[in-house]
Amino acid sequence: MTFPVQALADLMVGTVEAVSPNEILIALGSDTPQTIAINTGMPTPFPRLNGYVLLPNEAGATVAYVTWIGITRSPAMRTGDVNKFDLVDLPFPTRKMTVSPIGTLMVKSPSVVGDQLEMSRGVRAFPSVGDQVLVPTAAQIAAIVGARDEDRRVRIGTSPLAMDADIMVDPDKIFGRHLAVLGNTGSGKSCSVAGLIRWSLEAAGECRAAAGKPRRPNGRFIILDPNGEYRQAFTDQAENVRVFRVPPLDAGETALKVPAWLWNGLEWSTVSHAQKGVQRPLLRQGLRELKSGRQAQLTEDEKIGVAAHSYLTSISSAVSTGRQEYAGFPGRKNIGDLLLALLKDVGRWSEVASDALLDDAEALSQAVEALIGERQDARGYWSDFAQTELDAIAKALLLVTAGMPDDEAEADFMHEDAPLPFDLSRLSSHLEGLAQRQGSNLSGFIATLGLRIKSMLGDRRLGSVIDDPHGIQFEDWLESYVGTDGASNGNIAVIDLSLIPSEIIHIVVAVLGRLVFEALQRYRRENAGRTLPTVLVLEEAHNFVKGVSTSDADDWSAADLCRDIFERIAREGRKFGLGLLVSSQRPSELSPTLLAQCNTFLLHRIVNDADQRLVSKLVPDSVGGLLRELPSLPSRHAVLLGWAAPIPILVEMRDLPLAHQPRSSDPAYWNVWTGVEERPVDWATIVRTWTE
Repeated sequence: MTFPVQALADLMVGTVEAVSPNEILIALGSDTPQTIAINTGMPTPFPRLNGYVLLPNEAGATVAYVTWIGITRSPAMRTGDVNKFDLVDLPFPTRKMTVSPIGTLMVKSPSVVGDQLEMSRGVRAFPSVGDQVLVPTAAQIAAIVGARDEDRRVRIGTSPLAMDADIMVDPDKIFGRHLAVLGNTGSGKSCSVAGLIRWSLEAAGECRAAAGKPRRPNGRFIILDPNGEYRQAFTDQAENVRVFRVPPLDAGETALKVPAWLWNGLEWSTVSHAQKGVQRPLLRQGLRELKSGRQAQLTEDEKIGVAAHSYLTSISSAVSTGRQEYAGFPGRKNIGDLLLALLKDVGRWSEVASDALLDDAEALSQAVEALIGERQDARGYWSDFAQTELDAIAKALLLVTAGMPDDEAEADFMHEDAPLPFDLSRLSSHLEGLAQRQGSNLSGFIATLGLRIKSMLGDRRLGSVIDDPHGIQFEDWLESYVGTDGASNGNIAVIDLSLIPSEIIHIVVAVLGRLVFEALQRYRRENAGRTLPTVLVLEEAHNFVKGVSTSDADDWSAADLCRDIFERIAREGRKFGLGLLVSSQRPSELSPTLLAQCNTFLLHRIVNDADQRLVSKLVPDSVGGLLRELPSLPSRHAVLLGWAAPIPILVEMRDLPLAHQPRSSDPAYWNVWTGVEERPVDWATIVRTWTE
């Protein structure tokens, strides 16, 4: 069948002069437009770098994009007598351009109303010297960029180099096979991420409304937001968004909870720095026993006795001869945090202790309060402790340990990875009991581990996130963070990580990622192989999924653990309906495994040489010229390439109103300096919320 554009001679702009696999040299005709072509049915900028041309052939038409435009000096063509050898040929300016072939435009299905065109990747037939070169029409441009593909349902912007044709994407491709949004700060990454979420949900809602269904889609976006940018982006959809953050909270927000009983054995071992020789096996055994309800068999006095003995062991270890782990930094801070945790526990003991232990518990509480008052200033800083002071606390603890049981019966245990609630305050004391049962020589090894766990749980910044005294049920947690049936509680969960302490931010992100992944794994198993499509958005991904670690798995840090779970999601998430959307301003610092599993890329302005070299490897050499625009791309402009785009396309992203943009705009230095914008300062309020 003859390709339609072959009959459109008025669209001819030049002829082929030279052909190679990745570059074609074209001589432009004398009547070729200088800047604007009007023979396409509408004014079209031509010729333009990275614009498109067609080269008709037997397979349809080869699509190529312009990589170079220039003027060369060629001999003028002679007319008349060609045998006049005494004449000197003068150079004649000829406009030329080079193009790189990227795909083939074919007739998909002829119809009465017109032929349906289809763009396919790859070159099926190269042109020959002398072949015509055509400027594409608006309909052909729309087919080239995929604007008329029925599966491309979400409009994300227009292409300034393709007659401002709409750029549409298929959600199944852009989210199902992972998307990376890369670019320098200020290039529009966050707006693109927020826009992709908003536009996708809007398009799905319109489709449902057209079918007579409730407008809210059954979609789930979980945004891990380390900078607190995305709360503002969806304020107009308060009923559709769940915001989780560290207190203090604004109206409509929920306290972020990632209870430590949700952690698996490896996460516990990593965050507590448990050594693999003795500490790690005992820690995992202790988790198995507590998650199996082992301590439920003890009386309240026995539980208090076990806990008090754990504190006694930790303090005794710190003041043992020659160690003096109560002076200097971080020793005095560790002991101070231990005393704060002890004071908190003693308050609970006083509520449940029998009359026989009540007086001793109250005496211990008074002693600890007095010591804290002498050793902690108003800012929370600790001064050095004295051994005599800690000896007095140890004596008061010894009286409370009277209720400690001699031994405990054996029982069947759950696996340490099971997400079963248990009393976190009992963990260190239970580990001390395990060490005693297995030999007194283990107590010294466990004492330091117990001290680290107590200090972590006693830290007020961490306790609000990982310790859940109200006992949320696992089912309720999944409904809150992943979403209820039909997404009735909203499509978007924004998890604000901005105030999470650096000590645990990686473990919190790792646990969140793992739980979402495993929940969707089990959903598919329980629903005959059907998946629950969910998108996990990771902002500032270079901070959480860094390059490959050289350390042994037994010595992993929390950052290694975080990288491992997101690499696993990148490799396996598609099978379980979990898509990744990662955003980063330093792609060269990202894990190669993560980038290799991303099938679609949205590249904003990238200036750094190392980052440019990395992204240049994402595309074939034939379209590498398109990426040379990256350092000069204006804000909101990006190159879309990969599985979700038929060819690499320069996109001007849809504009987001200021109220819908993430809170990531540049600081207004001049307006603040000159008083155009007021910035009142109330450090007292900040300090109060900081230290509460």
